[in-house]
Amino acid sequence: MANAHSHDSHDASHGSVKTYAIGFILSVILTLIPFGLVMYPTLPKSITLMIVLAFAVIQVLVHLVYFLHLDRSEAQRENVIAFVFAGLVIVLLVGLSLWIMFSIHTYMMAK
Repeated sequence: MANAHSHDSHDASHGSVKTYAIGFILSVILTLIPFGLVMYPTLPKSITLMIVLAFAVIQVLVHLVYFLHLDRSEAQRENVIAFVFAGLVIVLLVGLSLWIMFSIHTYMMAK
């Protein structure tokens, strides 16, 4: 019986067809708008770039919530913490690597 209980709680964390459809529709909209802005440029390039980046961040959040089911629930707390930690490590590795490369470039060009 304990196995059946864990199976039921596991199924509860999965989304329904409705949530997958909402996620899919949002993903399509969040893809088509930046695509249209790039294909038919009506705004300055800097504003278009900012809009594309904003929509990319929003789309990542939509995928995390609707497809990976990461939310604020008690069951997902460990997964969210692991995801945030992995993101922090990636940001630190990339950011510090870029800082080191720019510092080396600056010191090499100064001589």
